Amino acid sequence: MTGKSPYETDVQIRNELGDYYIRVSAIGESGEKLCRFAAIINDEFRAIGRTGMGAVMGSKNLKAVAVRGTHDVNVSDMEAFKEFVKMIHERMKGPATKKYKTLGTPENVLVLNSLAALATRNWTNATFEGAQQVSGEYLNEHYVKKIVGCATCGMRCDHIAVVPEGPYQGSTSRLEFECLWSMGPLCGVDRLDAIIEAMRIVNEYGMDGISIGVVVAFAMDCYEHGIITKEQTDGIDLRFGNAEALIAIIHKIGKREGWLGNALAEGVAKAAEIIGNGAEKYACHIKGLELPGYDLRTLKTAALGFSVSFRGACHLRNGAYSPDVKGKVNRFKIEKGRGKMIADEGNIYNIIDSLIVCKFSRGTYYDGSKDLANYYTLATGIPITPEELIKSGERIENLARLFNIREGKGTREFDTLPWKIKNVPVPDEGPAKGVVVNEEEFQIGLDDYYSVRGWTPDGIPTQEKLDELGLGDLAYVAQKAQGGA
Repeated sequence: MTGKSPYETDVQIRNELGDYYIRVSAIGESGEKLCRFAAIINDEFRAIGRTGMGAVMGSKNLKAVAVRGTHDVNVSDMEAFKEFVKMIHERMKGPATKKYKTLGTPENVLVLNSLAALATRNWTNATFEGAQQVSGEYLNEHYVKKIVGCATCGMRCDHIAVVPEGPYQGSTSRLEFECLWSMGPLCGVDRLDAIIEAMRIVNEYGMDGISIGVVVAFAMDCYEHGIITKEQTDGIDLRFGNAEALIAIIHKIGKREGWLGNALAEGVAKAAEIIGNGAEKYACHIKGLELPGYDLRTLKTAALGFSVSFRGACHLRNGAYSPDVKGKVNRFKIEKGRGKMIADEGNIYNIIDSLIVCKFSRGTYYDGSKDLANYYTLATGIPITPEELIKSGERIENLARLFNIREGKGTREFDTLPWKIKNVPVPDEGPAKGVVVNEEEFQIGLDDYYSVRGWTPDGIPTQEKLDELGLGDLAYVAQKAQGGA
């Protein structure tokens, strides 16, 4: 199976075993070659995308895992649980999931563009002149051929796009905002046919659809600043907006082909070190993980929230972009109170992930932690209060922080932002013109967040906080980071 795409691997395993109901998680060539942002793919378009889990499988010479369930799934109170699920399905018919059912997440393109928050050309601009051509509206009208849902889900958020004509005719892929953005506006590309083809290729190699676009945009930025030469690209004219160059360099990265393809497969943080000559300034990552699709210069709650995320630049750790985008706060400032906002949402997001609840459905849990606590009790038979559930979310956050501290990457110096976010003002005309994240306000925001969390000024959980959460036996990790025995 070496060199086969995840989908080809999936089909081969099911055919050989003669059972359609087998489900397969597999890696592609990029995982085999230990690309640092290789993904694990299942059901053709679904990905365990971020942080290079595909490379972990590849390092163990593990191509795929196939499973086939044979028993019923049991819960503590089946009848009450079914009623709860029916209630959530009814709520899915309402406004809480409208966005996902109609345009899907690509709706964000025009929303963020209007706010000067659509990161463009590797965080050079905050608006994209080609936004209309790559919008969710345009995608749905010209390319989406089918909308499907996950098994038993009433939302149906999967928008399957097919290129109807041109050089990439027939190319098919599921397209979410983040991947559309990373290989579209971030690379200056305004052609949906090329973006769909690029996403198809990314799935075949088994790579993270966010990181790959950020890596390519970084390379384009370096190319336009003369840090990377055409000789080093093997003749590829790696300018922003060159759709053919986007696709060509993705192939090189997926195969680790050539000096540049091999370097870029290391992700922007490592690639910048390899390339040198000031490339570090153009590497947009936090804790080694490439930034997702938001311009943090104009969404400053998001800037703070992404910086403290325990797995790096991730919009799914605390949803810190939401209050900025929805106008609940002054998005051009970091003020006292943002720390609590980020911590509270982070606790909830940890719970949602632990319960294996889809974040697209989070708006259907009208009573928040109360609904989630009820869901947990109906499934397990273990009574839990909303307050206890929130405490569990906080415990997860602190445990993750201790893990990072143990690995040498969990203190204040690692809760930071890319150089461009702090040093390159937004050039676009409008209310966001000239905006950057000011270092002084950013540090005030970190102080606020650490205080809410019960951490030291260096971002280390205190003995009191760990005891409160039942993690006192792990205090030695924090003590060691503070110079203790």
